[in-house]
Amino acid sequence: MILTEKQLKESVQFLKNKGFVAPEIGIVLGTGLGKLVDEIENPIVAHYNQIPFFPLATVEFHSGKLIYGTIEGKKVVVMEGRFHLYEGYDLMDITYPIRVMHLLGIKNLFISNAAGAINLDYKKGDLMLLEDHINLQGGSPLAFKNVSEFGDRFVDMIEPYHRKMGEQLKAIAKKENIDLKTGVYASVVGPQLETKAEYRMLKILGADAVGMSTVPEVIVANHLRLPIVAVSVLTDECDPDNLQPVNIQEIINIAGKAEPKMIKLLKELMKQL
Repeated sequence: MILTEKQLKESVQFLKNKGFVAPEIGIVLGTGLGKLVDEIENPIVAHYNQIPFFPLATVEFHSGKLIYGTIEGKKVVVMEGRFHLYEGYDLMDITYPIRVMHLLGIKNLFISNAAGAINLDYKKGDLMLLEDHINLQGGSPLAFKNVSEFGDRFVDMIEPYHRKMGEQLKAIAKKENIDLKTGVYASVVGPQLETKAEYRMLKILGADAVGMSTVPEVIVANHLRLPIVAVSVLTDECDPDNLQPVNIQEIINIAGKAEPKMIKLLKELMKQL
């Protein structure tokens, strides 16, 4: 895919014509975290296959809809279903929706994902606020010829996640008696899970959790100077000395059980934005 301003404008105009007007907050929902859409008032739905130049979600437990509406009095646009390198997309495809949401007018971005706990003090069902990340996906969504038409080529990543929103989330979690861990997220290609040796490597590198998404979107959000906060649901414990075979259904179930805590955090944060 070659990124052009014409493509983005066509995608944005299509959505505006459907009623996607001046959203304030963009939200990307991860695996097993789809119930937030039930909180959207007066929803307007655009399926990915309707939106010009949008990629299509191919993972069976990822829906493929962009939903506009209101939560806590704020206009939101929600990605129900995201894109991954392991589906065969390139990094420009994966991050195209972030650029579209930005042009629609969002001022803040919230990302959720399901991840494995590398830090063995963290357990299944815990939530982890991302404070930093390690990009192990072997590329960058900014590595294309005409990137300077859309922002600075060399983007500073000294603080990729918005400190103030992170502090707000931590304060909300404390008030609501929600145990919110903090840590470093490592993003890998997938779709295979890690070997025991790879889990040991990730621990040595300083990762607290590992997943297959989020970092490309965060890089582009920084390119667009879009404040971002991200939270992982930790769905499995990656102890290389006591590793169990992966059970995808269990991962989805654990994410689903943790979802009410995630929704509470997000809704309370939205009241403060």
